[in-house]
Amino acid sequence: MKILKKACALILRRGVSSYQSTMCKKDSLFRVHPSVSQALAENKPVVALESTIITHGMPYPYNLSTAKEVEAIVRAEGATPATVGIIDGEIRVGLSSEELDHLAQCKSSMKVSRRDLPYVISQGLSGGTTVSATMIAAHRAGIPVFVTGGIGGVHRDGENSLDISSDLTELGRTPTAVVSAGVKSILDIGRTLEFLETQGVCVATYGASKHFPAFFSPQSGFTSPHHVCNPEDAAKLIASSLSLGLQSGVLLAVPIPEEYAATGQLIEEAIQAAVAEASAKDVRGRDVTPFILQKVNELTQGKSLRANIALIHNNAKIGSQIACALSKQMNERTLKNYKHHPGKHSSNSETDIVIIGGINVDFIAKEKTKTLHLGQTNPGSVSQSFGGVGRNIADCLSRLGHKPLFLSAVGADSNGDAVLNYCKHMNTSGVARLEDQNTATYLVIITESGELSHGLGDMDIHHQMTEKYVSQFEDQLLSASLVCLDGNIPVSTISYVCSLAKKHNLNVWYEPTDTEKARKPFLSDAWKSLSYSSPNLAELYTMNKTLGVTTPEVMPRTLDEMLSVAVALSRPLLEHLHCVVVTLGAHGVLLCGEHDADKVSLQPRRQKKNRRLCAVHYPALTATPEEIISVSGAGDSLAGALMAGILHGKDTDSCVRMGLLAARMSLASPHPIAPTLFLDSVDPNKIHNQNWPKPRFVWID
Repeated sequence: MKILKKACALILRRGVSSYQSTMCKKDSLFRVHPSVSQALAENKPVVALESTIITHGMPYPYNLSTAKEVEAIVRAEGATPATVGIIDGEIRVGLSSEELDHLAQCKSSMKVSRRDLPYVISQGLSGGTTVSATMIAAHRAGIPVFVTGGIGGVHRDGENSLDISSDLTELGRTPTAVVSAGVKSILDIGRTLEFLETQGVCVATYGASKHFPAFFSPQSGFTSPHHVCNPEDAAKLIASSLSLGLQSGVLLAVPIPEEYAATGQLIEEAIQAAVAEASAKDVRGRDVTPFILQKVNELTQGKSLRANIALIHNNAKIGSQIACALSKQMNERTLKNYKHHPGKHSSNSETDIVIIGGINVDFIAKEKTKTLHLGQTNPGSVSQSFGGVGRNIADCLSRLGHKPLFLSAVGADSNGDAVLNYCKHMNTSGVARLEDQNTATYLVIITESGELSHGLGDMDIHHQMTEKYVSQFEDQLLSASLVCLDGNIPVSTISYVCSLAKKHNLNVWYEPTDTEKARKPFLSDAWKSLSYSSPNLAELYTMNKTLGVTTPEVMPRTLDEMLSVAVALSRPLLEHLHCVVVTLGAHGVLLCGEHDADKVSLQPRRQKKNRRLCAVHYPALTATPEEIISVSGAGDSLAGALMAGILHGKDTDSCVRMGLLAARMSLASPHPIAPTLFLDSVDPNKIHNQNWPKPRFVWID
């Protein structure tokens, strides 16, 4: 039995290191430039840009100068450029000037589409990303707008050769808006449009005309199904597509500027000649487009290159304007939700919820060599992120139509400045700035192989969230529909809030944070005034042990065992708590509480004796390993969205589904709370293609 106990303890400890390992292994494959990450976190416009135009589309130095000019245009329009490329097996979203130069001059760069990503990454190679690969990277980073020159399509004689660009299938399965000059005339434009229709891609020409452009020519002889006249209309189209949860892209076709359209006929003649030569030389597949573009440039004496650059500049300008309009509309929608979100608890959006908890600045240092030499500087990479359970939950709620009052503490230092700037979309008026304290920070050093080497934490400031400080906000606490506490705050502060809850019948949610801090409310009778708690299984064990309840000697292994143990350990807490939300990681979430129409009632309790208790298990939504970027923040996203659903007065199934959707968005984001999170993105009624697993119901004796 002792051996089994040690094994269980080892599993729990390894849970922490495996998270760090997973996170760092993901970071070794996918990196977002700090400027891009910051812009996304602040809901500012970002424009994704592809890199095959650098590696395969133009000769050096035109490729480099064009790339830098395009980025400058994006910045001039008020957006942040995020050129996507692969360097030494790492997908990079946002490239430095040196990295752009490297790709522009690299002779061994590969042309990387969806199918090539695994190979290029596994071999540590470099390459330019095509439309399909760039869409994948942009979507994973949370960038909804991507600008390119032109997309691939169905090749001529494609009905026999089946030579169809993966750009088209990617548009059918990745929810990113692609701004391009249409389809190159070397392709079968008619069949390309038919294929896009089959894939369910919304296609619209930008401008007054519905003529579908053919790259160098504003007209291809075909029309688009739709058209949008300005950036605002285009942004509305994109926002509608995202809100519907269709999981398919939008293609916005922008005609070449009129002053360059005059050379279109000359270029078309050159294209026909180049196509004939490519056929005669048996040039096929991915080599066709670069061959033809080079040949056309020669035949037109550089006019096609100048026209190519002009249309890319134009696409960048219009795409940036669309991204800015989309960002503005989404921010306005969020502000509107702050003021007018529905539900019976929304009469005072400023105080509908108060959150008291931690706010951290995390530094993750990863070694680049196998051996760490002590006493000297070692090469590595360092990234910064912002966390803290209380901060994460407040962030989540702030993006879902609420403006919770967040009570916490940071130092009057540069880390405090950074985290408050990151959190400026939140109500941080209750965050104290302390002159003699350091902002809570955590430094973790990861080996080259992704294992945890060392970790150091400076969390002393959490002790400053005292009863005396929190009591200054007693009026807000008493008027709140819900108060959320995380386990970082002192025991005395938890006891103070619980005493208010007992006296004034407040609804208090306790988020344990970790196994050690899970015991805090249970050291006294304070826990009896809690309404909700959201422990994982290990934290639930700790709560019961603190109360003197006998717990199983061995942690459960199978899902059935987990559910059985979780139900049994939730029962003692339900003597006083309204609902226990047990998070089960990849196995989903278990709700235990008062029965209401074959569901667990999540709405704030009414004083009611002799409750009939039940438990309902909701499986997690499917997320493939490729989709998971970081597990950090998924549980906090789940809890925050659950709270949002409760405050909006939604039924239990809708609340849980909101939580599961928010958790999945967190898994697919490098940030603990996905910057793309907003109310429509987790509204189950607007997610039409989600197959919801059937919940499992059991009675609790």
